[in-house]
Amino acid sequence: MMRKLVLAAAGAAVLGLTLTGCGLQSGGGDGAQGSKGTVTIYSPRPSAITDEIIPRFEEETGYSVKLVTLGAAEVADRIRAEKSNVQADVWWGGTASLFSPAASAGLIEPWSDEVLDVIPDEYQFDDDAWVAEQLQLQLFAYNTEMISEEDMPKDWDDLLDPKYKDMILIRDVAPSGTMRGIYSAMIDRFVQEDGAPDRGYEWLRGLDANTKDYAANPEDLYLRLERQEAAITLWNQQDILTQAAQGAAFAILEPESGSPINTDGIAKVAGGANSEGAEAFAKFLFSEETQEWLANNAFQIPTVEISEKPEWLAGLSLKEFEYDRATAAEHESEWIDYWLENIKNQG
Repeated sequence: MMRKLVLAAAGAAVLGLTLTGCGLQSGGGDGAQGSKGTVTIYSPRPSAITDEIIPRFEEETGYSVKLVTLGAAEVADRIRAEKSNVQADVWWGGTASLFSPAASAGLIEPWSDEVLDVIPDEYQFDDDAWVAEQLQLQLFAYNTEMISEEDMPKDWDDLLDPKYKDMILIRDVAPSGTMRGIYSAMIDRFVQEDGAPDRGYEWLRGLDANTKDYAANPEDLYLRLERQEAAITLWNQQDILTQAAQGAAFAILEPESGSPINTDGIAKVAGGANSEGAEAFAKFLFSEETQEWLANNAFQIPTVEISEKPEWLAGLSLKEFEYDRATAAEHESEWIDYWLENIKNQG
């Protein structure tokens, strides 16, 4: 029933959604755009979102936008590398594991009260240096032409069942905020029981044994899943439903024990040339009109209240997989480095 609901909702969404690779883009719009200067935004957001939101922002506010599209971890690396010569004004899209170290290093700075007043306190982090724009469920996704909902793994440990060998395709973990979050959650549940990550590493070895390959980037993941190179992947609800809206035979499944929920957010880059423009962009992004569009057309779970939930969102349980986020954030780099050196492609 959930699969049918998701596919129906995806099919009813705005079509023509596409994703883009890394690169430099400029905004669209016309009229008064640019009269207030340029806002430089670094973002991993897909073009399905940026192609809609940025022209609206430009037209409504009079700012122009220079958009640099990179992977989530790549944005963090670039902002760190540019600390002495800041280029960006806004960092749009990232998780706590990326934003929190940047806050500690002074790379991002608090938003104004005008922005913070709109956002619930529970979604303001690291002394207001960054705020969550959306919640992302990290869950199972699959090609419905290769496997049925009934035959899918029902929970995380089921992924290790030998019957799923070579049926799983995973986005390469180290460059991906989504995958780093999933792997850290899986390890941390054992750390909470044992005080050590060893059983978590063994769990990842079992997953690696069933993993056919690691996709270089999200676009590669979607393409290879659609080509039926593998039936199952682990990813977030937003990107999978976006692909389904374009006609891909994809569906999502919430694991029985819950989904790790990422708080995906936005930050103002410390020392950016256009602080006022950054504030204007945040205020526009968190407006109800913008957030309703994102929920209805881009499958985004907002952190601010909207008047009515779309059908696809109302149909999810939103059950959270519980783990210690602080511990996971503290040890994530250590855990992922161990996976790279000792587990990846060794199963």
